[in-house]
Amino acid sequence: MTIAEAVLKSLEDLVVPTGSTEITNHILTNKYAKFVGATPPRTIASQCGDFIRIGDARVRRIKEKGTYLYYLTKNEQTLDVEKFEEIHEEPIKKNTKKEKEITFSERDLHKLLSSYLKTLGIYTKTIYHEQSNGKDSNQMWTHPDMVGIRFLKLQNKTSQNFLKAINQIETFKMSSYEIKKELNSDSELKKAFFQAVSNSSWANYGYLVAFEISDTLLDEMARLNQSFGIGIIVLNANPYQSKILYQAKYKELDFKTIDKLCKINKEFEKFIEQVEQLMTAEERLSEYVEKALDEFCDGYFENDTEIMKYCKEKNIPTDEYLVLL
Repeated sequence: MTIAEAVLKSLEDLVVPTGSTEITNHILTNKYAKFVGATPPRTIASQCGDFIRIGDARVRRIKEKGTYLYYLTKNEQTLDVEKFEEIHEEPIKKNTKKEKEITFSERDLHKLLSSYLKTLGIYTKTIYHEQSNGKDSNQMWTHPDMVGIRFLKLQNKTSQNFLKAINQIETFKMSSYEIKKELNSDSELKKAFFQAVSNSSWANYGYLVAFEISDTLLDEMARLNQSFGIGIIVLNANPYQSKILYQAKYKELDFKTIDKLCKINKEFEKFIEQVEQLMTAEERLSEYVEKALDEFCDGYFENDTEIMKYCKEKNIPTDEYLVLL
């Protein structure tokens, strides 16, 4: 493993917020990585800090008695981190100027987005509009590019089951994503934004996602977000450095539109079916059903090496940090 991969694997093993010294000992004990220098603890402390400085969505840190403790974002719902002093830092800003010409397709970005959202506990599925019944030019205003669902996981199983029993709809939130390679002009932004508005009318949250966003559009995006509630995500070649520029506003599910999408698109119908099976599964079967949902949903990267290889194959421009990995 690389040092970064060894840190992530150790945090996966240890689960609880852990200091860099304990992480180092775990890596050495399990022989996850080889150290070139004579001071492994410094190497690990530096790598842990890098995760925070670059805004990597997979790792977060908290402070206890002056010591930084690190944990995986996906475990946050099951950890009691409120007793710690939370640290907020501004991540390194993404360089939006790319030297390479954009030659990849929008669909190539889906795996980057699914990997980023997976760190936030969101299962995603690509919806292929060309597979729908009644194909016409208006399908682009009906189908989202991707759909997602995030389940609320309380720390106590009894309270989790209680909430599920009295109000199942509050135990999950569904999202819709419209994906674009770039947004460079006001006209491009408005067309993509209102496409996202149309495609996400059924979901709790709607997002417009783009790999390249011109800085000149930030004020207009803020205005549109305030008026219509669609969130904005800027996607990075290293998906864990992606960032939500504007949060989407919550709204109730539109079941009539969900029903329409189920009728015209089998993939969307299957996604809803998988969600329903997980929501109604007995506790002893929930782990099996959740695994089935994970296998049905879009794939995501297992490590940084996979990301670099994928971006190279798809001609997706990468920043300096990802190249160094």
